[in-house]
Amino acid sequence: MQERGALLEVVVLHPRDVPGADEGGADRLFLVNDIESGGLSPEPGTVSRLCRETEIPVRVMLRLNDGLTTTGGELSRLVGLAEDYLSVGAEGLAFGFLDSDLEIDVEVCGYLADRLPGVPWTFHRAIDSALETDRAWRQVRHLPGVDAVLSAGSVRGLDAGCDELVERAAADPEVARLLMAGGGLRGEHVPWLARAGVRQFHVGSTVRPGGSWTKAYVDAAHVRSWRMLVDDAVDHELARRTTPYT
Repeated sequence: MQERGALLEVVVLHPRDVPGADEGGADRLFLVNDIESGGLSPEPGTVSRLCRETEIPVRVMLRLNDGLTTTGGELSRLVGLAEDYLSVGAEGLAFGFLDSDLEIDVEVCGYLADRLPGVPWTFHRAIDSALETDRAWRQVRHLPGVDAVLSAGSVRGLDAGCDELVERAAADPEVARLLMAGGGLRGEHVPWLARAGVRQFHVGSTVRPGGSWTKAYVDAAHVRSWRMLVDDAVDHELARRTTPYT
């Protein structure tokens, strides 16, 4: 089986972020509201307007509070929101919840996935707050429909967690397949992650001039720089793996 190239996902907050992401070469958009709270669910109207502006696949955050858990009442609202998002053009979703013991809430996540059959989704960064990381990865990888796990390896971001992610991905091809590195991703992290087999990368404030969520839109040149960086790192690694020894 031929190995895939890099996937670059860009965080967007509203339709005005679309041109920069599109022109810069993003593979997928990740739409959230209230980024200062870690990202909450946007209004369906925002999703609709954004999806009309692009042919790039869009994933939308399912999260109604700034914590890592959800309630029964919220769960019903999340299903309704997910159905609204998909009906107006979203390609997939992003969610991830822990229970009161700081373990993956398999019941809640499984319920959402089962109510949305065939819909691809990303397990969001709640995994970085799980009490036992090994157990969390074992639980997440068996959830139906999940094809990406957004993680920085630490609640403090990739500067603190990159080494752990590299080691985990290098030791387990299934982790490498699912892992989407994000949460303070910097250029120097990318070659190490690529060498460990990671192919999905997630960027947010670094594609905005000055790194500002509120004073700048996604910039095409910034996205293009990340596009070149992740493509070069992954292509180099794929070439290294496929070039025969002489």
